[in-house]
Amino acid sequence: MPRYLIFLFLPETQKPVIQKTFRIFILVLMALLVSCRAARPPVSTTYSNGVAVTYVDRFKDLAVSEMIRTGVPASITLAQGMVESNYGRSTLARDANNHFGIKCHNGWTGPSVRHHDDRRNECFRKYRNADESYYDHSEFLRTGSRYSFLFKLETTDYKGWARGLKQAGYATNPDYANMLIRKIEEHNLQRFDLGYATAGSPPKPKEPAKVPATVPGQANGTRGTPAGSNGSVNMPVSSSTFSVTARVNRVMENNRIQYVIVKDGETIGSLTEEFQLLKRELARINDLDDNPILVPGEIIYLQPKKDRAEAGREFHDVTPGETMHLLSQKYGIKLKSLYEMNRMAPGEEPSAGQRLWLRNKKPVS
Repeated sequence: MPRYLIFLFLPETQKPVIQKTFRIFILVLMALLVSCRAARPPVSTTYSNGVAVTYVDRFKDLAVSEMIRTGVPASITLAQGMVESNYGRSTLARDANNHFGIKCHNGWTGPSVRHHDDRRNECFRKYRNADESYYDHSEFLRTGSRYSFLFKLETTDYKGWARGLKQAGYATNPDYANMLIRKIEEHNLQRFDLGYATAGSPPKPKEPAKVPATVPGQANGTRGTPAGSNGSVNMPVSSSTFSVTARVNRVMENNRIQYVIVKDGETIGSLTEEFQLLKRELARINDLDDNPILVPGEIIYLQPKKDRAEAGREFHDVTPGETMHLLSQKYGIKLKSLYEMNRMAPGEEPSAGQRLWLRNKKPVS
């Protein structure tokens, strides 16, 4: 006989007891369900955002520096680092400082670790620190033939870069491009592509540096004011610049020249003191006036620039807003040499679309 029919035939004196017991059972069951749910708190958005902010603060300057050096958008670098390393918390990032999941591939002679990925015990590159991982990531993209088409895109085209990386086979996840785009837009990483270096002239300082009206080479959009009548300085530079004594993690290399990225609040004076250089030395080797106002994110070289760019960088096609001084800093070339190679007068600025030669003199047409 069904249980609910049994209940109907019980004596009336027992029915209230059964009903009360049933209600208590229901209340206890509901309390248990609530306590179980409380024991598994939802993922905290605040915590996730906090981890992301910490990661961006740690690597934004390095990502911008690599954008200046190689042309890989800072937003793409940061987003890939976030996705590939889980904000620096993945096993590969912790054990091998590998933030981009780059495998050994042919030709890798550096340290390596074994890690399960698409297959078991795959070989991944190992670095001494995370900064090396960022540098190698830029080189991996810049020198890889299958990624060469990406460098025809603007550094501000993060969507094109994200889709191009997926197209080139950087990752097997079919949603990889959208993952990068979502990360960039969620954390506004595209701002680093615009405000630091390759987006043209830097923001105007609150109090422009005072420059004598007789100094040639001054032009709108030129960072600071190129020193000397021909845009360069022929004065000898002390040997101290050839071996920076305060070599720390922030010191990087471009065209075999040591440089740093300016941080907020830094001045020529503070950098001179930090790296124990001679007075006015930094201004001279960076083709600036003696008292320039530095902009956070720009390159300052600690050693004299070269007469030409490194091998493989034969020319540069100018984009809107780029100046001779900016390109001189980007490629580590003396401003005077850059003018001479391109048969341009000191102080003259290139036009958008113009091809500038970086290693040899411009061919005579």
